[in-house]
Amino acid sequence: MQKITGNIYYVGVNDRNKSLFEGLWPLPNGVSYNSYLIDDEKVCLIDTVEVDFFTQYIEHIQEVIGERPIDYLVINHMEPDHSGSIALIKKYYPNIQIVGNKKTFQMMEGFYGINDGTLEVKNGDSLTLGQQTLNFVLTPMVHWPETMVTLAGSVLFSGDAFGCFGALNGGIIDEQINCDTFWLEMVRYYSNIVGKYGTPVQNALKKLAGVKLDYICATHGPVWHQYIDRVVSEYDRMSKYETEPGLVICYGTMYGNTERAAEVIARAASEAGVKNIVMYNVSKTHHSYIIRDVFRYKGLIVGAPTYNTALYHEMDVLLSELSGKDIKNHLLGWFGSFGWASKAVSEIQRWNDEHLHFEPVGEPVEIKQSLTPETKAQCEALGRAMAAAL
Repeated sequence: MQKITGNIYYVGVNDRNKSLFEGLWPLPNGVSYNSYLIDDEKVCLIDTVEVDFFTQYIEHIQEVIGERPIDYLVINHMEPDHSGSIALIKKYYPNIQIVGNKKTFQMMEGFYGINDGTLEVKNGDSLTLGQQTLNFVLTPMVHWPETMVTLAGSVLFSGDAFGCFGALNGGIIDEQINCDTFWLEMVRYYSNIVGKYGTPVQNALKKLAGVKLDYICATHGPVWHQYIDRVVSEYDRMSKYETEPGLVICYGTMYGNTERAAEVIARAASEAGVKNIVMYNVSKTHHSYIIRDVFRYKGLIVGAPTYNTALYHEMDVLLSELSGKDIKNHLLGWFGSFGWASKAVSEIQRWNDEHLHFEPVGEPVEIKQSLTPETKAQCEALGRAMAAAL
């Protein structure tokens, strides 16, 4: 445990063993499950942790309050990495009241069969603990329908909002640690998990506008104190789908011909003045990193071979993932190759016409078997066209 401020303590845990978050997103640096304890006249626990870590978790709690009972458990978000220990907490503290909204309790009964000992709150309701008064703000669809945040004065318990991947290596509060590794992991976390819900995030930010914040206590990653303005600004920017000038080039390749075309496009864009260029082989790099950079940069060029008279599988998957994020304000160019039956170029265009709705840039390039002087010149023209549009 660690004191955050006043009578508020961190009692969370680190998971350094899980390789994929939600079975989807790589965790090269692990992840933290953050929970907080307010040691007031009434003791209040804010969110819990994944159930596998309950032994550590209860030790952290008892280090703060000893044998005192917990009066309230506030559940800001019902995903099991935060709600998974509810049933065990109730066994340790049978008289605890669980605080949440109507949708919280519907999910709690479904996940854990618990429907008693609850205190329902609505948007704007408050709960006095003694020195601290909690104020509840409902923030639906950031990023589940039951999500809410809790204010204790100038301390915001934000649930998954403002969180990021990465375990906490000793320090808990941002000013105690080097946060360099967390910034891109925040973008990857947001873009892959919350990214579809830009409008609800904007609605939540508006509800909190004007509230003085000294600490943001998210359920993953550091407690934000020194960098609050930067963190809120990042969420505001990402939820508006604002980007910086730059280009993501991602491609599929079987025998290197499509990859060589991607290299030609990247060189032409660079020579035309684009400095921020990142390139990814869609079969080698986990798509969460590609999606992260699509959220960062305005330009996207994709290319892939035809495979079994359809689009190369990994590119088809990536375009499907991107279409599910409802990303806006982007530019798209594309190219493709084939050996004996052309399909890739038309399939990428179909994805854009029907789902992505990005602004097309340049002329698509279709390569039969391998680059020729003519198709190389077309690739260079596509790179220059994207540079001009950026």
